[in-house]
Amino acid sequence: MTVSAPFVEVVAGDRPLREVNREIRAALAAGSEVTVTEPMARHNLAVALTGAGRVRLRGSVGYYCGGLCDGPDIYVEGNAGWGVGEALASGLIRVDGYAGMSAGASMRGGTLHIRGSAGPRAGIAIKGGNLVVEGDVGYSCGFMAHAGRIIVCGDALASVGDSLWSGSVWVAGEIKSLGIDTKVVEPREDERGEVDGLLADLGVPAADRDWKQVVSGEELWYFEARDATKWLMI
Repeated sequence: MTVSAPFVEVVAGDRPLREVNREIRAALAAGSEVTVTEPMARHNLAVALTGAGRVRLRGSVGYYCGGLCDGPDIYVEGNAGWGVGEALASGLIRVDGYAGMSAGASMRGGTLHIRGSAGPRAGIAIKGGNLVVEGDVGYSCGFMAHAGRIIVCGDALASVGDSLWSGSVWVAGEIKSLGIDTKVVEPREDERGEVDGLLADLGVPAADRDWKQVVSGEELWYFEARDATKWLMI
């Protein structure tokens, strides 16, 4: 017989956020699953959590929810403001609705899954992990990304992958325009299989998508300061 983890409810409301986050951490450390009620779209909820454990936020959250986390499974039953999952090291963050600007900024690992669309600069400076957006993304998705994968099941606005260093941006829909020093390549079969497998694990239908894989053009890797046509156009 499987024994479920103890359950703890933490009420956010208008309480001090340090107190709220302290209670979340204490419950996870004790092996409990946590439900946060009345999040009231407040900023900095469920930040800097380490280790395994599940946190469910029943409602929309503000800026930087799940930032600086390493290990937990966080589920937002609503929308998220700017910077959801910023600097995520490992674990899973799921957002039922939409996300604001800079979702997954500077991620280093783990998976951030947004079921709606995301705002501009999704995955900016990402350094590892997977950012999955089922809807569309705003401009400059993947700006200055260093590693990792950004997977967009919808459309992408202007400047996709601008100044991309490494890693890749996958777009199934329309790309309005590419950023500086990027190119579209045909995904390898093994890479396509990895992406399809990841989406299947997340419950996202993956079959028959027309993937465009955006990667670095590698010209900025070797630019000279005198060559302003390359690096001053950003």
